[in-house]
Formats: sequence, C-alpha cells, structure tokens
Amino acid sequence: MRTTAAAVAGTLAAIGGLHAVWAHSPWPCRDRAEFADLVVGTGPDALPSPAACLGVAGLLGTAAYLVAARGGTLPPTGPRWLRTAGTAGVAAVLLTRGLAAPLLLTDRTPRFTRLDRRLYAPLCTALGTGAAVVAARGR
Repeated sequence: MRTTAAAVAGTLAAIGGLHAVWAHSPWPCRDRAEFADLVVGTGPDALPSPAACLGVAGLLGTAAYLVAARGGTLPPTGPRWLRTAGTAGVAAVLLTRGLAAPLLLTDRTPRFTRLDRRLYAPLCTALGTGAAVVAARGR
C-alpha cells in the first residue's frame, strides 16, 4: 500500500511541478507553439493563463498529499474521512480524465491526440487506479 501511495503521490507532485514551470515557460518544448500543440492540443493563442497553470499545480500538490497521507507515506492531518473522500475524489477525477477525455477531446491537434492516446490518458488511468486502491485500503 505504501509503495502504491508513494508512486502515485510522487508522480502527481512531479506533474504539479511541471504545471508550475509551465506558468512561465514552455519547457521542454522549444517555443509556445510547439508546447500548445503537444501539451494542450491547441494553438498558442488558446493556452491557459499562468494563473490557471499555478492553480492546477496547487490542486495536483493537494492530490499528492491526500494520496500520500491516506497511504501512510506522509503524516496525516485532519479527519480520516476527509483524506479518504479526498483520495477517492482524486481517483474519480483521474479515471474520468483517463477514460473519457480521449472520447471528448476530439477538437485537439493530431500530435496531441496521438500523445493523449499513448501517454496522457493511460497515465491518468493508472494514477486513478492507484489512487482508488489507496482510497479503499489506506490508513
């Protein structure tokens, strides 16, 4: 259980860190146009704002903490039911993103669509499954 919680929480924290970087930089892409195509699936004029990127980074950090605390890899804070419900919510969001987004994000660029089907959606599904296990069996 602790290994699953640590793996899911660590990955969520790393992805949150990427979103914080993306508030100010298109790294690892060369420019905003390539970043928009590969990461968002739009043109550069439709990129999320820096505030939105930082908001997602904060939510991912919170999700990482909830999973880690529920799984016993970080000290718990607050009532147990809240950590359980929060981790279940993390699982629901990630599973929805992983399973439904490829069907709903049909207006995205071809490069994004290919990456979403091969990487983004399967990663969300795996993380969501791990979070669901932690929510059901955690401390």
